[in-house]
Amino acid sequence: MSADAPRELAAIEVVADRSAEGRCDEGFLRVRRLVLRNAYADGTRSREYPCDVVSRRRSDAAVAVLYAIETVAGRRRVRVLLRRSPRAPIYLRRDAEFAPPDPREYRWIDEVVAGLIEADDADRADPVAHRAAVEALEEAGLEVPVEAFEPLGGETFASPGITDEKLHFVAAAAPLDRAGAPPGDGSVMEECSTLWTATLGEAIAACRDGRIPDMKTEVALVRLADHLGYVHALDAFVDELPAELRERHVRAGVDAARATPESGA
Repeated sequence: MSADAPRELAAIEVVADRSAEGRCDEGFLRVRRLVLRNAYADGTRSREYPCDVVSRRRSDAAVAVLYAIETVAGRRRVRVLLRRSPRAPIYLRRDAEFAPPDPREYRWIDEVVAGLIEADDADRADPVAHRAAVEALEEAGLEVPVEAFEPLGGETFASPGITDEKLHFVAAAAPLDRAGAPPGDGSVMEECSTLWTATLGEAIAACRDGRIPDMKTEVALVRLADHLGYVHALDAFVDELPAELRERHVRAGVDAARATPESGA
């Protein structure tokens, strides 16, 4: 894999900690501190138990994989776009105590394009695809038509034990070589962001070995492989496999018909 050299981040400094003075029902993240009990069908109820729910004003997000299928040395390959950005919550793990201790220093993390679905997206025919197109422009500098985005399976919850955040996965073929100088959304977190590409197989391998420790990115990339009929473990499309292997992978849910000679170039 190759990446452009990111803008060097020396440190993220904690200027103030307002935890003790802030209310849990205000701010970007809001925490509902609840006491719950279960009501059962036989009319009985459980003992009470505490439950904190972390939420945002908008909890649903669009996760968008931008990709291109190219032919190199007579073989097709899938290339995907990734963003490298600092993420303060991950960076600040260095100030916490974990068992076992975390030896890694997270100055940045690699992710696919993603963004919260806003209120004005709800009026669109396809709110998820519309948000994906907006984020493709903001985060990658690419104008991708809304109709180019296709769903990658059903939605998932990011961490259902603590937050109601729901992720919606889509993908679109895009001219990745034209990506660059994204306008961003004006946030400081995007000041150090850089773009790079990897083959789909390389990106999935990086997720599996921890070089890309972002769960939504791994889910999105593996779903894209299935969507395109690409078997990343074999570095081949289903329609390139011997008949026996092809039948096995089609039965497992990988759609060989999705494999196309060229797209997104």
